[in-house]
Amino acid sequence: MKALRLGTRRSLLAMAQSRGVAEQVTRLTGRPVELVEITTYGDVSREALAQIGGTGVFVSALRDALLAGEVDFAVHSLKDLPTSQPDTLALAAVPRRADPRDALVARDGLTFERLAVAGGRARVGTGSPRRMAQLNAWARALGCEIETVPIRGNVDTRIGYVRSGELDAVVLASAGLHRLGRQGEITELLAPDLMLPAPGQGALAIECAASNADLAAALGGLDDPHTRVAVTAERTLLAALEAGCSAPVGALADLSAERDVTEMRLCGAVGTTDGSTLVQLSTTGPAPGSADEAAAIGRELAEEMLAKGAAGLMGERAH
Repeated sequence: MKALRLGTRRSLLAMAQSRGVAEQVTRLTGRPVELVEITTYGDVSREALAQIGGTGVFVSALRDALLAGEVDFAVHSLKDLPTSQPDTLALAAVPRRADPRDALVARDGLTFERLAVAGGRARVGTGSPRRMAQLNAWARALGCEIETVPIRGNVDTRIGYVRSGELDAVVLASAGLHRLGRQGEITELLAPDLMLPAPGQGALAIECAASNADLAAALGGLDDPHTRVAVTAERTLLAALEAGCSAPVGALADLSAERDVTEMRLCGAVGTTDGSTLVQLSTTGPAPGSADEAAAIGRELAEEMLAKGAAGLMGERAH
């Protein structure tokens, strides 16, 4: 049986994610899957993500390979996908989401509060304006100040800054640390009411050419409807704020993946990166029965946030 070609970024995390999906696809279809490593501009450039177009820079090379027929399907971290989906590509599956929370990896096993109040300005590394905004706001609420230090690089590089003493802590996605087997290095899982994750964080996106209807249907067997509804609400909120994926926007739709789920709570936050202003709102209502209903909830909350002044806080607005 001809192997399916899975396009993936070359990072250790991307490879781990893609191997997991490859095993599921083989179980589902009976077909072998081979990984095709693709270098993206985001992997090569050392510039700050916000300067080179946000996390979407990790996606375009994979999408080009799909459209050129060099690979059959691709696996992305969903939070890296731009919110507008091209007609030529199908978002065939959003598998069940891993833990969406952010995680702190700090020196001496410290929590964020203990680090912030320890005296001296704690240096916390993150390349994300969203994390900077919320970490600085949290420190201010504790009556402290921290220094958020922009960093890039893979998980080893980032944790290395803490090990070497250059930084007091770094913040990373919990899901990525678990997928790499590095969860033992987490010193605190950050509660979403203090630190909202990126829209779609913890979820993967499986994409193929829209023209390949048979493959799209087969990959659809990996789709988790609860996850898709939740991330649709979050990503629609981001799109309705007209914000790119590097804007300081956090969102989480809390929808338990149980059969009897009846409610969904959607929270959104946007703030200035120094934490001086943070607009954080939430809405709770009946669990949406479709992606369209989920999108409507995301748009509604975005409108409320814009009415509260969110537009002026984002720095970059998508045009």
